[in-house]
Amino acid sequence: MAILDVLTYPDPLLKQVAAPVTEFDSSLARLAEDLEQTMRAGPGGVGIAAPQVGVLLRVVIVDVSSRPGIPNHGRLVLVNPEIQRWKGMVKGREGCLSVPDFIGTVIRAEHITLQAQDIHGGTQQYQMQGYEARAVQHEVDHLDGLLFLDRLVSRHHDLKPRQS
Repeated sequence: MAILDVLTYPDPLLKQVAAPVTEFDSSLARLAEDLEQTMRAGPGGVGIAAPQVGVLLRVVIVDVSSRPGIPNHGRLVLVNPEIQRWKGMVKGREGCLSVPDFIGTVIRAEHITLQAQDIHGGTQQYQMQGYEARAVQHEVDHLDGLLFLDRLVSRHHDLKPRQS
């Protein structure tokens, strides 16, 4: 396992659309392990997407289980994730390992239905809500070349320097 370098805005790779995973092999498992190590090494990270480390594949890791009282599915490795349905919209603050100096207010769906594959290629479906749903939407955006900066409610009022 390795801690990988996280790309930061405005690196052009962060604006690229990631390709679907077609090979479910040991290199995918290694990528998932490296992504998790990298996420856990960062400050307060609850998710990371492969494009954030320069790998343009549709793989994300999300784990909000360390946040008390938040409904969640534990540590998730999501391969080729697709949000199939969403319901309700809510504003919330977001930060990002790739935008380390800022946080911003973004509108996201409050409830989502997500379909994804696991690292073995099996298909899973999840009902998610609240913070976990927000984290997954944030990471899926990375797969489509979007940052939370692209979804700010207002660039003038809702982008703030991150407090140390």
